[in-house]
Amino acid sequence: LESFVDLNVSTTGYESALNISDKLQELYFDEKFDKCILVFNKFKSAISQEVTQQQLIPLDISNSEKKEQKETSSNAIYDYEPDEETILKDLLPKNVSTQIFKVLLESDAGEHGARMAAMDNATRNAGEMIDSLTLKYNRTRQAFITKELIEIISGAESV
Repeated sequence: LESFVDLNVSTTGYESALNISDKLQELYFDEKFDKCILVFNKFKSAISQEVTQQQLIPLDISNSEKKEQKETSSNAIYDYEPDEETILKDLLPKNVSTQIFKVLLESDAGEHGARMAAMDNATRNAGEMIDSLTLKYNRTRQAFITKELIEIISGAESV
């Protein structure tokens, strides 16, 4: 069963990300869903955004495990204080809210880039329209002046 939840947020503050994170985690722990995938516009440049999806819950660590196996050649053992479970219980919710905040910022930057490009195009089109209307106005004025001169010359010749 797939479901879609639109969390359209008007502000991109960290408080909004924290509220969304809390709600998502609450729904996840209440077993309302088993996987959360974020779909957002990834900011590439001011005129280019890429629709991206990222699995948020549960944390997808398959890529990091492959990298870790390649990079680590020693069998170092680390002791954590407090224990690993306590650290993860504290860090994973913060990771979720940070990832949501990143997504909100990426989408906001993409929106601003798209608006900037749209305004640039509108300004350019308005300039072209002004040039076209100025040319049309000058041609119409010139035609009117020419017509008046012809009428004056025709009137003078008839006398």
